[in-house]
Amino acid sequence: MVSVCSLIALDVIGLALGIYLALVLRQVVLGEGEILWGLLWREGPAEWLKFAAPITVLVFAQAGLYRVRERRPGAGRILASLIVVALIVLAFGIGTEYDFTTSGLIPTSVITCALAIGVLRAAYESASLELMRVAGIRRRVILVGEGESLVHLRSTLGASRGGLGYEFVGAVAEEPAPGLRLLGSRRELHRVLEEVRPDEVILAEAALDEHAVLEVVEQAHRQGVRVRLAPDATELLVQRGEYVPGQGAPLFELRPPVLTGWDWAVKRTFDIAVSVLLLVLGLPLWLLIAAAIKLGSRGPVFFVDKRIGVGEREFPMLKFRTMVAGAADLQESLEDRNEATGALFKMRDDPRITGVGRVLCRLSLDELPQIVNVLRGEMSLVGPRPLPLRDYELLEDWHRARYAVLPGMTGLWQISGRSGLTFDDLVRLDFTYIENWSVWLDISIIAKTIPAVLARRGAY
Repeated sequence: MVSVCSLIALDVIGLALGIYLALVLRQVVLGEGEILWGLLWREGPAEWLKFAAPITVLVFAQAGLYRVRERRPGAGRILASLIVVALIVLAFGIGTEYDFTTSGLIPTSVITCALAIGVLRAAYESASLELMRVAGIRRRVILVGEGESLVHLRSTLGASRGGLGYEFVGAVAEEPAPGLRLLGSRRELHRVLEEVRPDEVILAEAALDEHAVLEVVEQAHRQGVRVRLAPDATELLVQRGEYVPGQGAPLFELRPPVLTGWDWAVKRTFDIAVSVLLLVLGLPLWLLIAAAIKLGSRGPVFFVDKRIGVGEREFPMLKFRTMVAGAADLQESLEDRNEATGALFKMRDDPRITGVGRVLCRLSLDELPQIVNVLRGEMSLVGPRPLPLRDYELLEDWHRARYAVLPGMTGLWQISGRSGLTFDDLVRLDFTYIENWSVWLDISIIAKTIPAVLARRGAY
C-alpha cells in the first residue's frame, strides 16, 4: 500500500512537471516572456491538471502500473496510458465545449509527462530496491521438482544479480537434491507451506501432469503463496504466466485467477450500468414472459435455484420457471438419461420442461431474471456459469479455481459450442476467461452471445 501511494504521488508530480516542461518549451519556442513556475497555475493549465491527474491515476491503475514491482509494466505502457489520458481530456473538452486555452500543448505534454514520470519511477525503483538490499531483505523460496532440474535452477537463480536475492529454504521432492534441504514430498506440500510459510514456490519439473501442476498451484494460492514456473516445468498454464525479467533464469509468475482492486471496481461498475439499462429496456418483455408462464402451466413465474458462487458460497439464483412444479424431485429418476459428461446434467428432450419453457430455454430468455442477481452482487454479466448443488458436489479439486470470481449470466461456455463440450473443456474455458479478463473481453462475449443463442449453437 505504501508503494502504491508513493507511485501515485510520483505520477501526479511527474504529470505537473511534464505539463510545466511543455509550457516552458512553448515559451522558449515562441519567445513569450519570462519562464516562471507560475505558468502552470494560470487558469487553463491549472484546470487541465486538476482534471488530468485523477484520470491519469485511474488509467494507470487499469493498465497495471500500480501492481507489485515485478509485475509492473515499463515505459511503453506509461506512454500508451498517457495517450489514452490525452484522448479523454480532448473528448471532455470537445463534449463540454470547454475552452482549453492550452489544448495545443497536449501532444507535447504526453511526451514530456512520459519522460518525467518515467525518470521519477526509475529513481524510485532503484532507490527502494537498494534500501531493501542494504536491509538484508530476501525472498524465502521453496523449489518443487526433482533431481538435476532443482540443482540447475538453484544455481542459476543464486547467480542472478537482478531484483532481490533468494533464500532457498529447501525442496519439495520425492528424493533429496544436492545442496537443498528436503522438506517433504508433493503429498506433504500443504504441511510444508504451513510450517515454512515461504514467500514463493517455484515449480521446476517437466514430468508433472496437468492435474498435479494445477493442484500444487491452487494449494499454494489458497495459502497466499506466490507461485512461479520455470518454462521447462510445463506449458499447461502459460496463459496464466507473466514473464518476470531480471531473475537470472527465465521465470513465469502464475497469478491467482482473481479480480481485485481496480479490476473489480471497473467490472462491477460495468455490470451495474449495463444491468440497469437492460432492466429498464426489457421490462415489457418481462411482463409478456410472466403472462405466458402463468397461462401455460400452474406454478410461480420465477424459479429460485440454489447455486454455488464466488468463494464456493451458496446463493439463490433467479430464473423464469420453465419446468413443471416439483421438477427437482423428478431429476433422480432421470439420471440414467443424462447426456452430459462430468459434473453436468443435460437432457435434449427433458420431459419436465413446459411448452412455454421450451421456447424460453431455446432463446435463453429464462436467464433474464439473473440481472437482479447481478445488481445484488451475487453474479456478474460475464463469468463462469454457476452450477447447481448436484453438479457442484461432483467437481474435482482442480475445477474449483473457477470459484475465484463471480459467476456470470453468460460466458465462453455460451459462445463456444455450449452443450457440445465436455465438462473439463468447459472448465478450461473458465480458466481462459479468468486469466485474460478485460472490459473489452466482456463486451465481446456479450455481443457474441446473442448470435450464439439465436443460432442455438449447442443449446439444449
